[in-house]
Amino acid sequence: MVAAEQRDGTIANVSLELLGIARELAPDGCIVSAVICGSELGKQPGLLAGHGADKVFVLDDFCFKKYTTDAYAQGMYGIILREKPDVVLFGATSIGRDLAPRLSARLNTGLTADCTKLELDGEGNLLMTRPAFSGNLFATIICPEHRPQMSTVRPGVMRKLPFDANRTAEIIAEKTHHIVTTAGVKIISETLSERREENIEDTKVLISMGRGASSPETVACAKRIAKILGGEVSSSRALVDEGIMPSARQVGQTGKTVRPIIYMANGISGAVQHVAGMEEAEYIIAINSDPDAPIFSVSHLGIVGDANKILPLIEQRLKARNTEI
Repeated sequence: MVAAEQRDGTIANVSLELLGIARELAPDGCIVSAVICGSELGKQPGLLAGHGADKVFVLDDFCFKKYTTDAYAQGMYGIILREKPDVVLFGATSIGRDLAPRLSARLNTGLTADCTKLELDGEGNLLMTRPAFSGNLFATIICPEHRPQMSTVRPGVMRKLPFDANRTAEIIAEKTHHIVTTAGVKIISETLSERREENIEDTKVLISMGRGASSPETVACAKRIAKILGGEVSSSRALVDEGIMPSARQVGQTGKTVRPIIYMANGISGAVQHVAGMEEAEYIIAINSDPDAPIFSVSHLGIVGDANKILPLIEQRLKARNTEI
C-alpha cells in the first residue's frame, strides 16, 4: 500500500515512484493499492491506476483539502486496519515524515525512515536500506515481528512506471463523516513563503559545484551556464557546510537524489555519499584536477583540469553558439 500524496490537486512524483517500486516488489497475485486524501480529487485516482495501482482508496472531503495530521492519520488508520497490507510506503516529504510515525505508533509496528533501497527476502520481509552515521554507512533494517512493514522513501530514488492510459483499478470511495466530525484541528489560514527554491529534483540539467570549484566567481559562472542551458545549480555537501550553497541544493545521501538528463560535476571528488545521489543521471560530465578522482569512474565524459578555469571557457563557447544560432 502506498500513501499517495497530493498538494493543490497535483500528485507528488514520489508517490508515483513508490507505486513503481511496489509493483516491482509485489509477488505474483499481490495487490498494489494506494490511498489518496484530498478534496475534489477528480482524475487523480485514475492517474494512480495508470502508474501501477490495482486498488485506489479515495478519501474525498473538504477536511482533506489541506494536510492535517489528525484527519489524514484517522483516514489511513481505518483503511490499514481493514485491508491489512503487508507493506505501507510513504514519501520522505514533510507530509510523509509527519504522517508515517503517527501511524506506526497507532499500529504498534516499526518504521524505517529515509530509505534509499527496498528489497524483499524469501520470507516476505522488507529489506529497508538507509544511510546511517551521516551517510558514512548503509544500514539494512527489517521488521520481522510486526505488520505492516513501513518505510518512508526519499524522492527521486525509485523510478516511476510509464503512464498506461489503458490500465484500470478498482476505485473505492471511503466514508469520511466520522473523520469530519471528530477532527480536532482546523486550518484557519495559510501563508505561503515568498521565497521558493527551484526543485533540483525536477531539473533536467544540473551544474553541480564541489570544494574544488567553490570560489564566488566560479559559482557565479556556473549559474550563468545553468541559465543558458535552462538548468539549475546544485552542490556537494562541502559547499553547504561552508555556507556557500543552501541545503535545498545539496545532492547526495544527506541531500537530494536527482536524475537529470545532464549532470556536470565540477571540482567534486566523487565520494560514495555524493555519487549515491546522482549516479542515475542520464549523462554525467566530470571536471576535476585529480586524474584519479572517483567521480571519473561513474562519468560518461571526464575532463582532467581546473574547473575554475574550464567553466569560463564553457560559458564563452555556449554564448558563441547562441550568437551563431
